[in-house]
Amino acid sequence: MTKPSEITFHDQGYVVIGSILEAKEVDFFRNIYEDFLSGTINTDGHRSDLSGSNSKKELIVQIMRPSILYPPLQSSLLYQKALKIAKELLGNDMAIDFDMLIDKSPMTNKETPFHQDEAYWIDMKDKRAVSCWVALDDVSKENGCMWFVPKSHKLELRPHVQTGNGGALKCEGTEEEATAIEMNAGSCTFHHGRTIHYARGNSTNKRRRAIIMNFRPMEMIEFERAQGFDHLGERKER
Repeated sequence: MTKPSEITFHDQGYVVIGSILEAKEVDFFRNIYEDFLSGTINTDGHRSDLSGSNSKKELIVQIMRPSILYPPLQSSLLYQKALKIAKELLGNDMAIDFDMLIDKSPMTNKETPFHQDEAYWIDMKDKRAVSCWVALDDVSKENGCMWFVPKSHKLELRPHVQTGNGGALKCEGTEEEATAIEMNAGSCTFHHGRTIHYARGNSTNKRRRAIIMNFRPMEMIEFERAQGFDHLGERKER
């Protein structure tokens, strides 16, 4: 029998799953997160400011493929749980392609623009892809929760442009067409690679840390790597 979460995902392009992490697990990942941010774990070549700002202060810290830098992440229960759900949503051939950390510090107030993840990727014959976005802090509209445009995964890609100074890609989108997903720490969303999404900046004095894992068919991961595409290069529309 098809599970309700699968129905929601395929109809809306995203699904919310509560409590993928227990409180003690949230603390474990927060501690690792701080090791990445502080430089205790070396992030050379993996860290950038997604905001594209010229400011000396990072507004949206993005650390790509942290599990390369700290391999125990790959065998963690969170990654195993997320992979299991990805397989339930899109098929048993799903595997992890890449992961990342995105941090919005208090009062940085810089939005992540509307975009579709697929705009970043090379063209592949099998476009099945799903991202798991895990909140390590309670997330609200004010500190940068995710917003999704329902059913946008069923339409064509919108034109994307790059924000200044090597920042994120963006497409046209409005909050009026999107749904805000406020969640408690330890909860997560799964969204399709073509689903339009966005997040406001963090205008509060609270943290907003997230860990993201992306999954796609193993055959397509092998295809990417053969083309030299490993999600560590320059951000640009593909």
